[in-house]
Amino acid sequence: YDELEKVARYIEATLASFGYTIGRQEFLAAGKMVRNIEVTVEPGTQNSDPRVIVVGAHYDSVSGSPGANDNATGAAAVIELARLARDLDAVGTKRIRFAFFVNEEPPYFRTEAMGSLQYARALARRNERVIAMYSLETIGFYSSAPGSQIYPAPFGLMFPDRGDFVAFVGMLGSRALVRKTIRSFRSHTAFPSIGGVAPGFVPGIGWSDHWAFAEHGFEAVMITDTAPFRYPHYHRPSDTPDKIDAEKVARVVKGIERVIRDLVNEQ
Repeated sequence: YDELEKVARYIEATLASFGYTIGRQEFLAAGKMVRNIEVTVEPGTQNSDPRVIVVGAHYDSVSGSPGANDNATGAAAVIELARLARDLDAVGTKRIRFAFFVNEEPPYFRTEAMGSLQYARALARRNERVIAMYSLETIGFYSSAPGSQIYPAPFGLMFPDRGDFVAFVGMLGSRALVRKTIRSFRSHTAFPSIGGVAPGFVPGIGWSDHWAFAEHGFEAVMITDTAPFRYPHYHRPSDTPDKIDAEKVARVVKGIERVIRDLVNEQ
């Protein structure tokens, strides 16, 4: 818990240094007060009920793992995207919520104490018009070795066996957003990418915070290196920073920034 609190304070201090006002959503989990963290880029004043884009990542790691890839890469990416989006404040027609979720990992996954479930529920209760949610989940490991990528059946027949791409994944209800997102991403960067939707029962399809948003009827996409289907150090003590390809993470984040700008500019 102390480590989690330390990370939360680091995230808040970094976002504050960019000039943001920090928002917190606090709740009790296993007798401890935990929190989601958010900062917001507001649209121009003319819009009292704007459409909303959520860009989020969980900042906890599974017990016993330092979590360099899962999910420090995702959290760092959202921090950087928030920094890059400062110039969008008070100019667009959309609100962007940059969110950092607590308690994505077991034993909290898909329970009442899961941070993103609490967060998505609050947005739904306020009737916020969420048009897109992006969950940045484990985006730091890439390999061009043949056989470095595996898939849940039956996808191995359709997709490449080299783990050198970033994946855009959603449940069936998010097909339109997956398609639009990958089209935008590919128009701005040559970084290899695949996209797909599948029913929630397919292993891996719902294994992140986008699941919580899909549960509330919001279109949501996980952006990921596919985690256990590629990364041998997933949820292990060996998930350390030396495994991360920082240059590739930077390229992916740059592409996601362009996706967000395209969405903001869309009528």
